[in-house]
Amino acid sequence: MRIDATLFPFVWLQKTTLGHSQEESLAEFEALLARNEPFVLINNEGLDKEQPEHSPEELKQIALWMKRHKSELKRYVKASIHIESNLAKRLAGKAFAIMYEKFWGYPMLIATTEDEALALARKLLQPKEK
Repeated sequence: MRIDATLFPFVWLQKTTLGHSQEESLAEFEALLARNEPFVLINNEGLDKEQPEHSPEELKQIALWMKRHKSELKRYVKASIHIESNLAKRLAGKAFAIMYEKFWGYPMLIATTEDEALALARKLLQPKEK
């Protein structure tokens, strides 16, 4: 996974990148959490993008990392927004989004376009009125 935080709090993710280790990705994610500021993850690869295969050891490492950072993930990651123009894929993605949120602790949302994703991200990052 490649993380591009140059437009923070809009953090762009690419899930399949060669030459980028899982340890590097988790360290980058940890650095984002260490900012102690809300942000939104955005992915424009589409919902059917092939995911890299993870070994059982890598899956265990991800799960342990996630458990160690559960409270920060809930506090600072407002959502993971996936851009998908195909209606059938968006509908199929909604079922997966329920499991995603249970695992990661923040919602997975689906937008049709980049403009829609950015508008949604801005809305999520607005301070809540009391």
